[in-house]
Amino acid sequence: MDESRMFQGNTFDNYLNSVATICEDDAFQKKGHNARTLSPEEAEKLARDQVLVSDFKKLKLEKEAQKNWDLFYKRNSTNFFKDRHWTTREFEDLKACREFEDQKLTILEAGCGVGNCLFPLLEEDLNIFAYACDFSLRAVEYIKKNALYNIERCKVFQCDLTKDDLLENIPADSVDVVTLIFVLSAIHPDKMHLALQNIYKILKPGKCVLFRDYGLYDHAMLRFKSGSKLGENFYVRQDGTRSYFFTDGFCAVGR
Repeated sequence: MDESRMFQGNTFDNYLNSVATICEDDAFQKKGHNARTLSPEEAEKLARDQVLVSDFKKLKLEKEAQKNWDLFYKRNSTNFFKDRHWTTREFEDLKACREFEDQKLTILEAGCGVGNCLFPLLEEDLNIFAYACDFSLRAVEYIKKNALYNIERCKVFQCDLTKDDLLENIPADSVDVVTLIFVLSAIHPDKMHLALQNIYKILKPGKCVLFRDYGLYDHAMLRFKSGSKLGENFYVRQDGTRSYFFTDGFCAVGR
């Protein structure tokens, strides 16, 4: 390994917001996230919640992960998330990726959902071409039906980052920036490194990943009821979708 992929960034709203340079071997390391202090009642609640979901249900959830996200988008359509106009504000590094002001950037939004981050970004920056992919075919179809979708500026496709080769849709070493916004948390911790290895193949050498996700002790973590715990910092929602809550010591080990 010729360099480590250290996520350097600030934490806000108990989310982890970071930038990484990817290299080939290990998956990633993060630092800089300070988990908020729990109240005595919150600490007691987490201490009591030690019962894990059965192995049978864990396997079922993994097998049906794509179906559960498709059903999520069927229920919520394009109305669940607000448009994310904060992307360029929070990730100043997106601007810093340019060698000169009007340089055209090629990005990949991995886990694009229905385009709530993608479309504001394309509107705000006319010098971006975006690849976008999502686990859910239904989400991808919503993007293609959006009046703002323009094949001259964007290519969207369905993809399971842990097993579908990105090279089937994106040339090797061609992307300047990859965004992972509330995406890794939805992947089983044992498979996160597979997604990152996949991303590595299409990222230009020395370029970066913009990462934002749930931090440990986020309020969303504390809202889970007993019987929702899949493993350490890993939970399942009532609709079958899952969420991991990151710590500063988390490291997904690659090959």
